[in-house]
Amino acid sequence: MIQEEIADQVKEVIQEDIWGVIKGFLEYEIFHFGEKKPIVLTVGLLLFVIIVFIVTSVFLKFLKRIVTRRMENQDKQKFESVFSFSKYFVYFIVIFFALDSIGFNITAVFAASAALLVGVGLALQTFIQDILSGIFIFIDKTVHVGDIIELEDKIGRVEEIKLRTTRTVTIDNKVLIIPNHKYLTSTLYNWTQNGSLTRESVHVGVAYGSDTQLVKELLIKAAISNSYVLKEPPPLVLFTDFADSSLNFKVVFTITDSFMANIHKSEIRFEIDRLFREHDVSIPFPQRVVTLIKDKE
Repeated sequence: MIQEEIADQVKEVIQEDIWGVIKGFLEYEIFHFGEKKPIVLTVGLLLFVIIVFIVTSVFLKFLKRIVTRRMENQDKQKFESVFSFSKYFVYFIVIFFALDSIGFNITAVFAASAALLVGVGLALQTFIQDILSGIFIFIDKTVHVGDIIELEDKIGRVEEIKLRTTRTVTIDNKVLIIPNHKYLTSTLYNWTQNGSLTRESVHVGVAYGSDTQLVKELLIKAAISNSYVLKEPPPLVLFTDFADSSLNFKVVFTITDSFMANIHKSEIRFEIDRLFREHDVSIPFPQRVVTLIKDKE
């Protein structure tokens, strides 16, 4: 009996010593800042934050897997872009409440870093605008991959939409990186949001005295000669104005490849010039008559 009691006492002493070592390790101060309301970071507090961070990370990955399980690839990419940005706010909020729940002086931390936070906020103002604009693009679906857009006189086909920027390729095969906040501050023309078909036009003037019906027929023939111009709806010729030096016309047509619209319109202009020369229809240019009057001596 005596030996068992001694063994139990020794065991209790060892357990107390082990717990004392563990407690001392957990309460060890990594740093101590301030006097009245000090900010104290201990090993135990740091381990607690790490555990909370890991648990939150596992939960967010599980949540993303459930939500994106039945999504299409394009919608999944959009969701993952927004999710990758939103999860940092989740981490911040969870860790904030975790520290506050165990008595860590969060108010003192914010008070000590208030000036720094203001400076960082001003520096990241444009960055935050880009992020928010990217979220709005994903939500209201203003722009999709494959759309042809015109922004600040720049035209390109959208290749990739990220949370901060949109990657487009111009007709010259140049990559154009557009900050997403441009969509909120500038007028955006989406050429293909209503479909891949677009209405285009070519303007031309002919000399006074020309056969206007012949001009109409030639303009329609020139438009139809292009393989990208649709027969239905048929091209339309408008007599737009009696100008100072010419009779002005506009031929309107529908094409299937709006991204190459300038090239197709150029080909139609070449054909118009050829047909006009073939049928003796002249395209005038402004002329001025200058009369010199000699002073009498």
